[in-house]
Formats: sequence, C-alpha cells, structure tokens
Amino acid sequence: MAPQSAQQTKPAARGRNPERRRAILDAADEVIQRDGPDASMSAIAAEAGISKPILYRHFGDKSGLYRALAERHVDPLIERIRSELHGGSTLRLRARATVGAYLQMIARNLNLYRFLMDRATAEDPRTRGDVGMMVRRMGEELAEVLITEGHVQDPLRAQVVAHAVVGMVQAAGEWWLEHPEVDDDNIIEDLTDAVVGAISGNGQTQATLV
Repeated sequence: MAPQSAQQTKPAARGRNPERRRAILDAADEVIQRDGPDASMSAIAAEAGISKPILYRHFGDKSGLYRALAERHVDPLIERIRSELHGGSTLRLRARATVGAYLQMIARNLNLYRFLMDRATAEDPRTRGDVGMMVRRMGEELAEVLITEGHVQDPLRAQVVAHAVVGMVQAAGEWWLEHPEVDDDNIIEDLTDAVVGAISGNGQTQATLV
C-alpha cells in the first residue's frame, strides 16, 4: 500500500477546528448576552471551558474574536434588511418592514448590539471598518433601488438620499434603545414617515411612494 500523503497524515492545525470555533462563539454570545458590552475575555474563555491563550489561538487576538462576532451577527441583520428592501410591495410598506426588522432585531439582542457597535468598533479599527463598510453597502444598494424604481432620477442625489436614510435610521435606533418608554409602533411609523419624506423630496408626489 502506498504511504499516505503528507497532507492526509498531517494533523489539523491547532486552533483551526471550525466546530471548536463555533462553540467558542456560542460561549461568547452567552457571556455577552449576560454581561453586556463589558463582557471579559476571561469570562468568555471560562464559559467555553478553555484558557485565554487557547481562545486567542482560535482567533489570533481579541480583535479577531470581535470580527468573527460581527460577521456572525451583522451579516444576518443585513440580509434580513436586504430581503425586506427588495420585497414585492410599495416603497412605504418596504420602508416600514425594513425599519421594523432593524429595530426589532437590535432590541432583541441589545447587549450583543452594544458590544459590537460600542466596544468592538471602538477598540478595533478593522471591526469598525468592516461594520462601516456593511452600512455603506446598504446605502449603495438602497440608492440603486431608488434609481431603478424611478423614485429618484439623479444618481448623485440617490446616493445622498440613500446614505442619509440609512444613517438616520441607525441614529434613531440608537436613540430609541435609550428610551424604552417609546412604543415600538410609534417609532416605526415616525421613522417610516421620515424615510418616505426624505425620498419624496425630489418633487414627486406622495402617491408614487405609497
């Protein structure tokens, strides 16, 4: 029998086991949901049943863990928003569905959101850049929708309006998280009005948007 190749016999690189990485990310989720944005690397390692050096071996350093968590949680949020944005209904209904999906998801995962958007982006420039790029892509995608569907005629204005709308919803969501007394339906309706109003500023009638 011919000897196995070196690739076949070589053990998997330490710290590269995808199942182990997933288990560590599960542990990180548990700790962050419990402890909030101040969750420590030591607590995450303990929850995963490993030491901090082993934790870092899987992700390189805490910045690597931040980016893995951002990919795990921000990507599905973006996909959910994208699916609502491209739904087959009027712009107003899609705007309401998109705003509602965003606000509901960040409210249900408040500690994870705070950990990623406040702590991770503040401590790690690469995580901040990754999250910022995701937000910019959403603005560009919305601009394409506005042009394709004829809501805005000028491509430059479409970019300005789209990025302004994305930033407005994000900023309003941050404010809302600090004001739990504000009813979900109220802020969703008010933000929907603001989004439609921003887009309708191109002089077209409101009837084309509702």
